[in-house]
Amino acid sequence: MARGLLLRVIKVEFQKLMKDDIQKCIEVLKRGGLILYPTDTIWGIGCDATNAAAVKKVYELKKRTDSKALIVLLDSDEHLDHYVVDVPEMATELIHVAVKPLTIVYEGAFNVAPNLLGDNDSLGIRISNEQFSHELCARFGRPIVSTSANVSGAPSPKIFADITKEIIDGVDYVVKYRQTDISLPMPPTSYCWAATARSKF
Repeated sequence: MARGLLLRVIKVEFQKLMKDDIQKCIEVLKRGGLILYPTDTIWGIGCDATNAAAVKKVYELKKRTDSKALIVLLDSDEHLDHYVVDVPEMATELIHVAVKPLTIVYEGAFNVAPNLLGDNDSLGIRISNEQFSHELCARFGRPIVSTSANVSGAPSPKIFADITKEIIDGVDYVVKYRQTDISLPMPPTSYCWAATARSKF
C-alpha cells in the first residue's frame, strides 16, 4: 500500500474512533457518569458541569474536598454569557490572542452545579481548541468539568500510560482516542481573573 494511501486510511480510522468515543462520552455524561478523556493540556476526569451529583463523584474519586474548585471546558467563547453574568471585553480579547491553553476565572457564574463554584460564585473556564475536547463540548452542548486524572496530591499524569488503575476503574468510560499519544502535554495553563464589575488580569 502506498504511503499516502496508508496515511489516509489511518486518518479515517482515527476520525471514526474519535466519533465513536464522543458519542459514548455524551451518553455517559447525560446519565451523570464520569469520563476519562484527552484535553488541550493533559488527560482529565470529566463530567456534566451542570450536574451536582456528578461533580460530587469527581471530588470523591480524586479524594479532594469541594472547597478546591474545579474548572470547566467550553468549545467557544460565544457561550460564556450562558454561564457568566458579565464577561469583560478584555477576557474575550485574551482568549482570541492566547497561544496556549488559557483558563480565566470569572465571578458571577450561574447555570452550573453549585459545588463547582468558589468565592463570589467564581468559576474557572477554558475554551478548548484541542480537537477531541472541543468537539465533545460542542456536541454535548454544556460545559464539561476538566480536572487532572490523579488522586489529589499525587503527580498529574503527562500521558495516558501514567494514569493509575484506581482512576481508570473509577470512571464510567475511558476514551480510546489518543491513548497511544506519547507527546508531552501543552505548557501549564495560564490563569487570569475576570471580576464582574471590573477586569483584573
